[in-house]
Amino acid sequence: MKTLNSLSGGKTSSYIAANYPAHYDVFALVRIEHEASKFPDAKIRQEVEDRIQAPFVATAEDDTIIYTMLDLEQYIGRKITWVTGKTFDDVITRGKDAKVRLPNMMHRFCTVEMKIEPIFNFWLEHINEVVETRIGFRANETRRAKNMIERTENDGGIMKFKTIVGQSVNGRNKWKNIPYQIPVFPLIKDNIYKDSIESYWKNKPVRFAYMNNCVGCFHKVPLLIKKMYEKHPNKLDWFNEKEKLAMQSYKSNKWIKDVTYDEIKNWNSQFELFDDDFNECDSGYCGV
Repeated sequence: MKTLNSLSGGKTSSYIAANYPAHYDVFALVRIEHEASKFPDAKIRQEVEDRIQAPFVATAEDDTIIYTMLDLEQYIGRKITWVTGKTFDDVITRGKDAKVRLPNMMHRFCTVEMKIEPIFNFWLEHINEVVETRIGFRANETRRAKNMIERTENDGGIMKFKTIVGQSVNGRNKWKNIPYQIPVFPLIKDNIYKDSIESYWKNKPVRFAYMNNCVGCFHKVPLLIKKMYEKHPNKLDWFNEKEKLAMQSYKSNKWIKDVTYDEIKNWNSQFELFDDDFNECDSGYCGV
């Protein structure tokens, strides 16, 4: 069976790429159409466009993630395939009236449309047989692995993706659940914890971002979002602008239920905070 490493740009998935070679290493890039957040290096920006075969202005993640993937490819000595879906702007702009609807804790369609679906589309075009996909759950995350396994028990351990496969005579889309991957957990199997991963990357020629998910992810606790405002003000303004548009479209539609990003922006800074005051759940950590 062929193997696939789904890379997020973080140290854990990069550790898997470095220590568990696969037939395919795939990275899904999240794009935003926001000139104020434009990736600063025009040469690298062009290289990214060449890799994804799509326009690239900016990413909703830390810009360092672009260098992470370029560095990692050199370090592991294998090609990393870059894929992308619709821009975040397009994902949240729906219907003929172009209303903005935001994802939230219950409906994380952003992850599906900008991470999972682009990788699935690559699989469908270039592999099209069930693959073994390495999932970056560490040795202390057995509960998360168990939950994922339980979701596939009725399908022989194979995960499916629901996609459009044609249209009916009345013009409606025809959908099908297509089996495409078997999740495996090499870090749990080999008893690898976070400290081992951190130690591995010390003094290695790979640059890593402070955090490797969208800087304004609604899974982050508000206090961390305030911290990210200080690190990435332009990108957080994009999240703020989209929330205001969403609230014009649907009054209760916010990134986080009880507070707006505009309110968080105006909070006083917490200067005593340190990077390790936040865990993966605080930072929006999620496996895809």
